Amino acid sequence: MRAKTGLCSRLRNFGTDRSGNFALATAAVMSALVAGGGFALNLAQVTLTRSNLSNALDAAVTSTARDLTTGKIAPDDADALVLAFLKANGTGGFASQDRITLDRVTIDRQARTVSAVASTEIDLAFPVFNAAASRLIRVESKALYSDRKIEVAMMLDITGSMNGRKLRDLQTAAGNVVDTFLAGQNAIDPRVRLAIVPYADAVNTGVLAPVVHVETEFATGEPPALDGAKLVSAGLRRSRRLPDGSRRPDSCATERKGAQQFSDASPRTAMVNRDYRLAFCPSAALEPLTADVSRLKATIGAFRASGYTAGHIGIQWSWYMLSRKWADVLPAGSRPLAHNAKKVGKFAILMTDGEFNTAFAGVPRRGATKGGQAGRSRNQAERLCEEMKKQGIEIFTVGFQLRQRNAKQVMQACASPDRGSIRHYFEAASGQELDAAFQEIAGSIERLAIIK
Repeated sequence: MRAKTGLCSRLRNFGTDRSGNFALATAAVMSALVAGGGFALNLAQVTLTRSNLSNALDAAVTSTARDLTTGKIAPDDADALVLAFLKANGTGGFASQDRITLDRVTIDRQARTVSAVASTEIDLAFPVFNAAASRLIRVESKALYSDRKIEVAMMLDITGSMNGRKLRDLQTAAGNVVDTFLAGQNAIDPRVRLAIVPYADAVNTGVLAPVVHVETEFATGEPPALDGAKLVSAGLRRSRRLPDGSRRPDSCATERKGAQQFSDASPRTAMVNRDYRLAFCPSAALEPLTADVSRLKATIGAFRASGYTAGHIGIQWSWYMLSRKWADVLPAGSRPLAHNAKKVGKFAILMTDGEFNTAFAGVPRRGATKGGQAGRSRNQAERLCEEMKKQGIEIFTVGFQLRQRNAKQVMQACASPDRGSIRHYFEAASGQELDAAFQEIAGSIERLAIIK
């Protein structure tokens, strides 16, 4: 009897015992957490692989479109080039080269496009329940290949603070990007042309000196219009003589004054001023648009660092080098094309190593404080940039070892808005970073010119 009573008691105790519930609940929760973590891991794996494969295919299609544009390859060679580029660059994430497939390459000769579809199959790190243990990832890309022309004006800082290693770094980086922009072109009909605009207190206008109105006393108003009869019909030539027979002190220009200050109006409408207070003219002259690598590199090699920073004057002349309104006063091979978004891309690259601190327009006869000039230079720079962007000129800016907050702000304000992965404002802390910034900008300009 006692045995039966004890057994019943133990059965009742077992039925009411809740001490194992926590372990059961924990097991259930852990199972859900593990499953959720597995799904998250799979999602991250798929997302990363898709992104890397998409970037590789974009680059492959863009590169192929560029080679078709320049005539480096024939349309029939496009498949092989896209595949080779994809295999070389598409193995990021969890994709392996032997599992990357180029499904399709299509050349549309009428629309002048290259499109491609690629795929890869990856093994999921955490297959759960009845889900497949692998996933097929497919991406698409399309790019234009065309005869679209590219015009680029590079404004480069040759002020005193650039002296020494910084100037050498700039010369190296600028020379390298010239090669990048102009390599493999048809010399007779170039697709890309560059202009170089070095600046300090002013811009040395070189062959364009005749379009500069040399002031002989303090002036604030509109400069005179250029007398076309005094231009040499076959193109401008260097001359130190002014129309009235007096001697020109140099070939430099400061700001244009008057109603046309923030426009790209032809000098036939209003010449550009040379303020009578200008005390220093940089020796390196600007080089208008050209595809002549040797000429551009000679200009860069002639840089000498000296003077203050009138960055807005450099911006002004960069605009003029891209303006169709200046075509009839520029040498024949340097005349900008009319702006056409589908046929011509116009870009400016603005570089400085410090705060804009020198101005002439609007500065009182006896000068102003340094801070006053800095404010005027900055305001004029930002106004010029806005007017350029309104005309469809895309602006990239580079700050080289910038420390001043104001210098960074004006470069950021001048830069065009970023487009996806294409950024427009750069800071470089070393010569290597400056070179990398210029190379990235060159690649972005090429991509903007042909990507659809």
